[in-house]
Amino acid sequence: MRRLLLSALGALPAALRAAPAGLNGRAVRGGRPAAAPDDGLSGTGGTAPVPDRHRPSPGRGRGDTVRAWTELFRVSALFSVPGDALAGAAAVGRSPGRGTALAIGASLCLYEAGMALNDWADREEDALDRPHRPIPSGRISPSAALGAAGALTAAGLALAARAGRPALAVATGLAATVWAYDLHLKHTKAGPAAMAAARSLDLLLGATATATSYAGTGPGPRAPRPMRLGAVPPTGPDNVARAAGPARSPLAALPAALVLGAHTYGVTAVSRHEAQGGSTAVPLAVLATTTALAAAVLATHQRQRPGEPARPGPAATAPGSSYRPDHPHRPTAPSMLDLGAPLPGTYRPGHHPHRPTAPALTPLLLTAFTGAYLRTAGPPLLHAALNPSPPLTQRAVGGGIRAMIPLQAALAARAGAPGSGLAVMALVPLARSLARKVSPT
Repeated sequence: MRRLLLSALGALPAALRAAPAGLNGRAVRGGRPAAAPDDGLSGTGGTAPVPDRHRPSPGRGRGDTVRAWTELFRVSALFSVPGDALAGAAAVGRSPGRGTALAIGASLCLYEAGMALNDWADREEDALDRPHRPIPSGRISPSAALGAAGALTAAGLALAARAGRPALAVATGLAATVWAYDLHLKHTKAGPAAMAAARSLDLLLGATATATSYAGTGPGPRAPRPMRLGAVPPTGPDNVARAAGPARSPLAALPAALVLGAHTYGVTAVSRHEAQGGSTAVPLAVLATTTALAAAVLATHQRQRPGEPARPGPAATAPGSSYRPDHPHRPTAPSMLDLGAPLPGTYRPGHHPHRPTAPALTPLLLTAFTGAYLRTAGPPLLHAALNPSPPLTQRAVGGGIRAMIPLQAALAARAGAPGSGLAVMALVPLARSLARKVSPT
């Protein structure tokens, strides 16, 4: 009996290993134990890029759900959106206000709606090329992604409506362009043009909402307090023109919108090869376009702005002369962006007497922002042209998305809003840090 008991105990481990299901605490699939959680990252056997890796969906907690939605929305690319509205506000000669804030909120909603709709439309293609994406990996259902796209679109239009009917009209065109791109145009030759149109409309949305707000047809800022008797009016603006007259037409923002649209066209053209790679001519052409756009931004900053009266001569702008920018019969202040024109003021009233005015720093900031744009977009495009592999092509696309931020800052500075440009550039470290965790492509 003792010998029989010992032989039975010795055979027990072998029997447990040969059990058909569940006796060793691990499910069996196809006659073999399921892989450990660390061996099944992203559903790709551990081959997915590090930022997109995640644990399998069974038993995931709140952190895994949040991670899946951040990947679906590509939240690291969100920082390229607020600069559109700020550059648009600067182009119409106004400081950012409530209308600008509503335009930023509408843009963010419509941008994320496009991201969710993009993955919903590409779910079958991603199942083959990118099985680690949230929908093919099963972490987010297709119906949830489509519902999020619809809800965010409605929220974006609602925010735009609060900025006025003209802003709602532009936002409606933007939403229609986003849905048309994701559902059909993306796979046609018109895809890059549609994406460029969407980015241009986004900048025009900020310009329209800001101009409408100041024109009094929508929500706007409080009326300025009357000046006290004997008070000295400010000699120069700290950010953009705050004239008492009506804001410029939103069409004044069209040149800036075209510049941003041209950059977006190039990034979208490169992104069409990010899954398979193999294109050398496209990155080279986009690199040439990027250089030309930077040169155009620097070359046109001395030109007269649309609707601005002719600049007076040196005698009219002598330091002892007085003028009012809103008076049609008196000489106007020289352009803030003209390096060869006298500055509207040497010091700012009420501040330190040795502190220079914002116009004195605008040309330097414009040059720095444009250089940052070239430095962010140029090297990845060159690397993708020399070696058109999928990883380097994806890096070029990511660099192009992040380069929109310094380009927006340069456009704002060119329009005379160095403060807005600095606010946009403050988003660069956040975008770079988050891009290491969640890929923008």
